[in-house]
Amino acid sequence: MIKQDNDWNLVIKPKSGFFDINLQEIWRYRDLVFLLVKRDFISFYKQTVLGPLWFAIQPILTTAVYVLLFNRIAHVSTNGAPPILFQMAGITCWMYFSEVLMKTSDTFITNASIFGKVYFPRIVIPVSIVMSSMIRLGIQLSLFFCVWAYYYFFTDANIHLTWAALLFPVLIILMGMQGLGFGIIISSLTSKYRDLRYLLTFGIQLLQFTTTVAYPLSTVSSSARNIIGYHPFTSILETFRFGFLGTGQFYEGYFIYSVIITFVFLSIGILIFNRVEKTFMDTV
Repeated sequence: MIKQDNDWNLVIKPKSGFFDINLQEIWRYRDLVFLLVKRDFISFYKQTVLGPLWFAIQPILTTAVYVLLFNRIAHVSTNGAPPILFQMAGITCWMYFSEVLMKTSDTFITNASIFGKVYFPRIVIPVSIVMSSMIRLGIQLSLFFCVWAYYYFFTDANIHLTWAALLFPVLIILMGMQGLGFGIIISSLTSKYRDLRYLLTFGIQLLQFTTTVAYPLSTVSSSARNIIGYHPFTSILETFRFGFLGTGQFYEGYFIYSVIITFVFLSIGILIFNRVEKTFMDTV
């Protein structure tokens, strides 16, 4: 008599919907997520002389170059905020978004050898990238708040907190969701069209200047303001600076638009990702 055992830990289904995300299955693979986060974090500074200090060196050097180019040479206004704080706020937020976007966009190609050998929910890879990038963001935000505290308590700089600082957790989630959404869309497309990898490399550098990383939206001409304002990352940057520096303003319309666009592109990304993961081994 064959013993019946219903305590299965893995159920393989013949079909699944395009928007299906099995959160229960992802939770079962939480140990794998933790290992991937640890691997990404350690591999960044492994075999380097300065080690984890690179997490702080990158935003410091980038901020110094931006202050020199945009504020000292080009005399771009910061709406009264100290240039170092203004640029560091934009660079810290942008680095998190661009890192999530760049790393998730290589999900299928980079991990093709693993995907072909063992089963696990493919979405675990981009989820681990968002989490490991969040650790790096935490270190860089700590640096930003140390500089912010210096200017707030020891100088006469015109900075102050506003109610928009309460939206800080929402802004972090939106940045991660935007990077994840755009990243998994590109990852799904690059599994077939490799040209997009090269386009993304310099495209994301150009994309940085179409939003307000280095300049405030208020200094843009009225004709260009709507174009830059409807960049989905612009309202996140403007809200972050308005919340912690007290400069600029909260653009309600642009912010609502950004939230809608974020959910739309994340939904499209999940739709394409779920479809491609079933067939990508035939094309990679």
